[in-house]
Amino acid sequence: MTRRLNNTIRFLIAIAFTVSLCPVLATAQKNEHYNSPLYSPKYYDPSQGTANGIPDPLKKVGIEQRLGENLPLSAEFKDENGKIVKLGDYFGKGRPVIVTLVYFECPMLCNQVLNGLTGTLKGVSFDAGKEFDVVAVSFDAKEFDKPELAKNKKASYMERYGRPGTENGWHFLTGSQASIDAITQATGFKYAWDEKSSQFAHGSAIMIATPEGKLSRYFYGIDYSPRDVKLGIVESAESKVGSVADELMLYCFHYDPSSGKYGFQILSVLRLTAIAMLLGMGLMGFVFWRRNKVKKLEQ
Repeated sequence: MTRRLNNTIRFLIAIAFTVSLCPVLATAQKNEHYNSPLYSPKYYDPSQGTANGIPDPLKKVGIEQRLGENLPLSAEFKDENGKIVKLGDYFGKGRPVIVTLVYFECPMLCNQVLNGLTGTLKGVSFDAGKEFDVVAVSFDAKEFDKPELAKNKKASYMERYGRPGTENGWHFLTGSQASIDAITQATGFKYAWDEKSSQFAHGSAIMIATPEGKLSRYFYGIDYSPRDVKLGIVESAESKVGSVADELMLYCFHYDPSSGKYGFQILSVLRLTAIAMLLGMGLMGFVFWRRNKVKKLEQ
């Protein structure tokens, strides 16, 4: 019995020592940073030395995080059916909204953003229109009078998404220049027209807003982790969406605004592990105590 107690004490000391090292281990974790204006979490400053070799149109673009900023819910757009709507029509339903800024005649990057988003959402157990909504807004004012572009895009991506009954969760909008300016300024999305290529130069990202229309998460590039996006949805919905397992994952993973990703939190995991082990040892101690008590009564 004394030997078992000594082993238990040594085990607890080992756990305490390991947990004490967690801040050091967590600090040692490296964050990913990006220099490209297409994938950077920050506005690309052409005055910095990293501008060498970057084409002039790309020096004017970037995505500056505006976490906590309210989206312009009163801004008016046209939906894929040509109906005038307000951005706020897609909020206030108790579920977060994934927002992405693209333009529907984009020959390359915008399609990659939408393809990446759709592929990611296929890997998430939540359904559009139930746990979240998707709003794709064109930043090309010339598309305002071409609702058929938005309609065709929606049809294409609904087929790609492949989940019947989720049509009311996807929205493709076009807007006037004033409405476009309102949403791009609110989201920190900077783009520029390039005369040589007759295309827009722009960055790529998706954003998640709370049910009230406040920006809460940015994910950069064209490839988004289903786990990260799911955690972003759960967190943006103030934990009203998701299961107990999702809540546990939120405790173990933390959103890093500098990289736009959820990082593994070793301190939290070790704390959970230590608690589970202590509870297990307490249960074992109780079982041994009961056994010894029964033996004494039998003697």
